[in-house]
Amino acid sequence: MSKLPFFLTVPAAVLGLPAAALAAQGHPTVPGAELAVYWAIPFACMLLSIALMPLLAPHFWEHHFGKISLFWGLAFLVPCALVYGFSTALYEFLHIILLDYIPFIILLFTLFTVAGGVRLKGSLTGTPLVNTGLLAVGTVLASWMGTTGAAMLLIRPLLRANAHRRYKAHSVVFFIFLVANIGGSLTPLGDPPLFLGFLKGVSFFWTTTNLFLKTALMSAILICLYLGLDTALYAKEGKPRPAPEDRGNGEKLGLDGKINLLFLLGVVLVVLASGLCPLGVLFEVYGVPVEGQNLLRDVLLLCLAGLSLRFTAKECRKLNDFTWAPIEEVAKLFLGIFLSMIPAIAILRAGTNGALAGLIQLVTTADGQPNNAMYFWLTGALSSFLDNAPTYLVFFNTAGGDPVHLMNDIPATLAAISAGAVFMGANTYIGNAPNFMVRSIAENQGVRMPSFFGYMAWSVGILIPSFLLITWLFF
Repeated sequence: MSKLPFFLTVPAAVLGLPAAALAAQGHPTVPGAELAVYWAIPFACMLLSIALMPLLAPHFWEHHFGKISLFWGLAFLVPCALVYGFSTALYEFLHIILLDYIPFIILLFTLFTVAGGVRLKGSLTGTPLVNTGLLAVGTVLASWMGTTGAAMLLIRPLLRANAHRRYKAHSVVFFIFLVANIGGSLTPLGDPPLFLGFLKGVSFFWTTTNLFLKTALMSAILICLYLGLDTALYAKEGKPRPAPEDRGNGEKLGLDGKINLLFLLGVVLVVLASGLCPLGVLFEVYGVPVEGQNLLRDVLLLCLAGLSLRFTAKECRKLNDFTWAPIEEVAKLFLGIFLSMIPAIAILRAGTNGALAGLIQLVTTADGQPNNAMYFWLTGALSSFLDNAPTYLVFFNTAGGDPVHLMNDIPATLAAISAGAVFMGANTYIGNAPNFMVRSIAENQGVRMPSFFGYMAWSVGILIPSFLLITWLFF
């Protein structure tokens, strides 16, 4: 664990920029209204690389996926510099790195480190009822400690409980559906889009009351489906029991590394405080404002990660099968994703003036009323492949951007946007931050997970019919 995590190299590089870059003003942004759809080709190629290269060239991908990710990021930045100027390209790079990528990776790194220090002692046997119970607990926890926090806390106990099972991938897939996504829809703490809505003025418990039935129905459908599927597969396996040496070495059921639960609470409070206590802009880097509360949040999160490493026994992490490989994989791949998706987000933000105007116009009926079903499906479909936080903001603003009006006059529209952004993050591995992390941890522990398109076969077959039912009942 002495190896420097990859994500630390990025802020180090940024902090090494020439001092002359500080406090620069007035740099132009990429004009989303002028961009043709082909500017999003590097992003599409990035997604296709994640989807196809592990199947077509697994050895090459395993050793070079970081370079491939960087290549597709540069495939946007270099043409951007040639067409719109070096200043614009540098500004867009720093904007996405400083305001989105670094905070994203620091939060993931902290939750990965802290949750990786909590070990369930003894043994849980991965029977259908035990597995379903773990999924249900994680679904409830996700709204209160975040989908990433709940996923990082419970994925390893789930994997250990099923280590003796032949069929495991389905449990991880449903875990992503429920714990890493749908469970986080009831409070602003659950998922970043809802937190942004909270910062925009949406009441803290508005999502709890307005999404409760939708979340409860989706969760009940998926949990029942999972219980039936796991019961059938468990019977097909001959109802296996773990070998005596895998029963926890006589340990009583309990938690090791309990201090990390305190650190997890600290993460939640730090993130919440950063949204409630603005400190203003401390300084600018090439025109990109760095706000005090965000910088303080990131520093405190790293401190919590450091405290977790300091006060958690190395043996605890070793028994928890903790390695840095999953967070390093996520950091490298999402660098390319964040950079290559800049033009796609810019086009979306241009609204009816951009190349995707036809899509944006679908959310309004001929008589000027919001089409809630389209708000749900378009927010969700784009959140499946793009960052769901800016996608939420695009449609939040398309619907008027006034939280009081949205909450009181057209609550179904705001509910459609919120549910689409959170629920449909489960459609792909990259739809929400913890999805890829959970997959990486599972594969790191020997679970053969579905490919990118293989996972989408699960999501299309299971989630899409459920979303159609939600649309018919509520939107």
